[in-house]
Amino acid sequence: MTDRTGSDGTASGAGGPAELRRQIAETRSQLGQTVEELAAKTDIKGRARARAADLRDRAGAMTVQLRSTAAQATHAAQDRAKSAGHTVQDRAKDTSHTLQDRAKGAGHTVQDKAKSAGHSLQDRARETGHGLQDTVARAGDTVEHRAPAPLRTPVRYARQHPRPVLIAVAAGATLAVAAMLTWRRTSR
Repeated sequence: MTDRTGSDGTASGAGGPAELRRQIAETRSQLGQTVEELAAKTDIKGRARARAADLRDRAGAMTVQLRSTAAQATHAAQDRAKSAGHTVQDRAKDTSHTLQDRAKGAGHTVQDKAKSAGHSLQDRARETGHGLQDTVARAGDTVEHRAPAPLRTPVRYARQHPRPVLIAVAAGATLAVAAMLTWRRTSR
């Protein structure tokens, strides 16, 4: 380093000792941030854990979403089937009353066919619902099997028990933030 002094003997360029102290403090702060960034980048285990947690969260969220979608589709299909069945039954009853005047036996036949059609629609809706649930299960299996080998067991657990995993992930994230804040306070 070269010594820069003015004609009156004071430091020039730096603005005096106060300016030097400010520059040193600023440089220390920048160096501390750089060291923290490098430490975070070299923490492979921590990054792998974070990635695993992210994958578990995604798998859990997808499973919940797919289950919810399947349940909604099942209920909607069942409601439509019930409504169609009731409509068919109502029409059959109306037709039955009209036909009873002409031929009582013909009305009962129409009513039986309407009931059968209603039950058939309900059965189809139930089968559709089961099919959607199977699709959701296969999607969950796909997520589980595509996960890296060390993550398959946690992903499987997350699929079977989504709520405890979400609570544990939230608690872990809270502890990690608290630990980081404590470390930053003590390192200053």
